Amino acid sequence: MDIQLGKLIDRFGGQLKGDPDTRVSGFAPLDLAQASHITFLTNPRLRKQANVSHAAALILTPSDDERITDYAGARILTDNPYAYFAYAAQFFQSLQAEPHVPGIHESACIAPSARIAASAKIGPFVTIEADVEIGGNCVIDAGSFIGKGAKVGANTCFAPRVVFHALCVIGERCEVRSGAVIGSEGFGFANDKGVWVKIPQTGRVVIGNDVQIGANTTIDRGALADTVIEDGVKLDNQIQIGHNCHVGAHSAMAGCVGVAGSAVFGKRVTIGGAAMIGGHLKIADGTHVSASSVVQSSINEPGAYTGFYPLEKHTDWERTAVVLRNLTSMRQRVRELEKTVNSLGEKEE
Repeated sequence: MDIQLGKLIDRFGGQLKGDPDTRVSGFAPLDLAQASHITFLTNPRLRKQANVSHAAALILTPSDDERITDYAGARILTDNPYAYFAYAAQFFQSLQAEPHVPGIHESACIAPSARIAASAKIGPFVTIEADVEIGGNCVIDAGSFIGKGAKVGANTCFAPRVVFHALCVIGERCEVRSGAVIGSEGFGFANDKGVWVKIPQTGRVVIGNDVQIGANTTIDRGALADTVIEDGVKLDNQIQIGHNCHVGAHSAMAGCVGVAGSAVFGKRVTIGGAAMIGGHLKIADGTHVSASSVVQSSINEPGAYTGFYPLEKHTDWERTAVVLRNLTSMRQRVRELEKTVNSLGEKEE
């Protein structure tokens, strides 16, 4: 299925330099694109590839347009080529998607008190317990489980084998990938003379609108209050969110991030892959934590943070941390001492 470039401009804006009747059938990388493809340039290092690309159309910034002199295809100028690509790619995907066919598969197990919108689609071997609410145009795919009293907002999609435990809530237009487990019991135990005593986890997981949750990601229910994931949050695969965490709107976490219980994230926080966030911490709005970093204290000032330590005995690590924290002041003192020594040497001469 192909589309005219002019229709993309009508839908998503941008300045077109070229024939609006040029037809494209989908996206491809700069170096692999052919005459039926559209591609995009976001990395200045790839300008050479853009110059020789065979794509029918190239999405780029006005400044890059001035530097790309040899490319012969049509051009779409926009301030954010990557976002333009994302919107246009979604549009192409929607054109190729299978039509939504509502209905409940005969093998699904549905409690009589569950309320399922007529426009929803319930796949094979799905289990939906009592008092569940499923909104309009939802897709609950094969083998998924939705526990008692849970609520799923309109246009939300569960891929095969999603587990959504009792009383949890998810908003509209969300996507949950296979293997995700939402609302499992948090890791709560009290120590009584060396014996671990289980603390019941009676809170929920409450998820906002437009949230995406990756494959095999787990979000624990709260111990007393709820675990909260606000609107627009994007979670990659194999992430662990502990009980009573609060993740602010439009934050994003890459794969294998681990977040301990009761951590509170501001809005638009980004966490690189395999980073570890300690419990009961607060992370300021707009903070970025680099991949594999370990955050063990609250971050109150927005910015980019990176922390790597070699594994060692904890007492040794504490001493190392103190030394590292004071390196800047120690460096300044050494420089001042060098100046003093040099000055004394000059006087003696």
